[in-house]
Parts: sequence; structure tokens; C-alpha cells
Amino acid sequence: MYHNICPVWEDDLSRFPRTSLLIAHARSAFEDKDIRVENNMPFSDGERVFIFNGELRGVKIREEGRIGAEKIFNFIRRFDNRGDTLSALKRAVKLIRDRTRTIKAMNIIMVRGGQIYLSTYFTSEEEYFTMRRKEGAELVICSEVFPSEVGWQAIANETIMAW
Repeated sequence: MYHNICPVWEDDLSRFPRTSLLIAHARSAFEDKDIRVENNMPFSDGERVFIFNGELRGVKIREEGRIGAEKIFNFIRRFDNRGDTLSALKRAVKLIRDRTRTIKAMNIIMVRGGQIYLSTYFTSEEEYFTMRRKEGAELVICSEVFPSEVGWQAIANETIMAW
């Protein structure tokens, strides 16, 4: 795990060895609040890795966490006690949607044991919040396509799936 408050595109990633799985989150804080390295994603509990992009207001869930994204991660973990992460994600996302006054977006990527889980939901700024994927020799999932690359597919809003 590596956290830095500098933008990922300004960081020197050459220090890391080759890997078969890279999870990165390029944004550090909602409304530029609580910008501290310990609040940066990805979050991990040693078993799962979690990243979140979105904006929620009036969330009525009780959960531990320093910031909203960490509370959402811990809420999902509450339902993942039998190792069925996809079902846990579906259940938690439904409850969060039902218990939140306003959701501009709620995009989640989790990884557990080599499986990648995605949940995407947004109500505005479709171009910004649409998740995209590119599958081939590698799977890449991100919110913005890599410049000058082709073959990207938009992932439909309200998708929950696993790879």
C-alpha cells in the first residue's frame, strides 16, 4: 500500500516492481476537505482493497470511519462475512441508496482475493462519473480513458459486476 497526496500523474511510480494488479485513486478529498495522507484511498483491511468516487449527502448509516468513503467501505464489509463480496456489495449499495437523501454519484471498486468488483451509480455529470473498461491482455477499469488509446467501453450506469 502506498499513499501520497500529490496527484498520481506527478508521482514517481518507477520505484514499484512489476505487478499483476494495480489499484490507484487519483483524487484525495471531497470539496477539498480533510486532505491528509491517511484519508487517501485505496483503503484496505488486509483482505479487501477499496476505492470510491462520488458525492452523497444526508447518508443515514451508522458506521466507523474518519471520512465518508471509509464509512462506506466499512458498511460493505459488514455484509461480507461469508466471503460473498458481490452479494455484500449489492446489499450495501441498495441500503445506502435507500438511506441517502441525495446521491450525485457512488462509484466503487473493490478487490478481494483476485476478484474485482464494481458498482457504478450516478444521477448527474454523466461524462465525469461514467466508468469505463478496456479488456484484452489486461483489464483496465477507470473513470477516464487513457489519452490516444482506443477500444474503451462505457460501463452502464447502475451496474454491479465482478471480474
